Amino acid sequence: MTDQLTVSVLGTGIMGAAMARNLARAGHAVRVWNRTRAKAEPLTADGAHVAGTPEEAVRDADVVLTMLHDGPAALDVMREAAPGLRPGTAWVQSTTAGVEAIGPLAGFAREHGLVFFDAPVLGTRQPAEAGRLLVLAAGPADARHLVTPVFDAVGDRTVWTGEDGAEGSATRLKLVANSWVIAATNAAGEVLALAGALGVDPDHFFDAIAGGGLDMGYLRAKAALIREGRLTPPQFAVRTAAKDARLIVEAGERAGVRLDVAAAGADRLARAAARGHGEEDMAAAYYASFPEQPGT
Repeated sequence: MTDQLTVSVLGTGIMGAAMARNLARAGHAVRVWNRTRAKAEPLTADGAHVAGTPEEAVRDADVVLTMLHDGPAALDVMREAAPGLRPGTAWVQSTTAGVEAIGPLAGFAREHGLVFFDAPVLGTRQPAEAGRLLVLAAGPADARHLVTPVFDAVGDRTVWTGEDGAEGSATRLKLVANSWVIAATNAAGEVLALAGALGVDPDHFFDAIAGGGLDMGYLRAKAALIREGRLTPPQFAVRTAAKDARLIVEAGERAGVRLDVAAAGADRLARAAARGHGEEDMAAAYYASFPEQPGT
């Protein structure tokens, strides 16, 4: 196999569209599919072919990449694609699927003779568009050459966590990392909400922590989105973050660990989504700090 591949991308939301675009720019033949076709159509300008069905998208592909909402969604779409799949195709499963979903996904791969890679990514819209995601991957060492060109196109670093994708080691690392991201994002919103309620100028807070161990670029970036009203287009949407937060809590429960901060964060994100902020940046969880009002 050459480094120029036929890659099928199933799911062209914020992350999937950016990954498909970078794969096309790297010279790969890219086919894309999305349940809402209009979200995939702009990728034709980058040379991607928009397929009408998952089956059409995966036919004769070297690599299938799934970037869908959750594990059940990924499994449903791959079942639709099944008639077009051929044994030996590499499946890069990049959906943040959760621990419990990995078994059924890996089982589907075995049933259809696919080479399964558990490969979620770390990063938001900007690094995705720049091809600078961090790929967390688990899969057979003797088949990694099949997917290395894909990982090189979408990310600037790959961390291998194991040789058996079915074990879900990459997904477990992704949940650990996301637990920190979500907690930090919620903390940024609460800092601004509390400052406003107490009549404290947020700039005084940032001056107080500047350059010290408590200072954090991510905190400043998320706070800026809130203060400047730049919550759309989202870097990472409230609705998706709420789903990930639930997966984190469920993983903790499954492992016998109580995650009070993660549980509170999941509730906070769900509340923000219910108030109409689901498609805004996850920093919009800030609005969950206030009594419900129209538009908040």
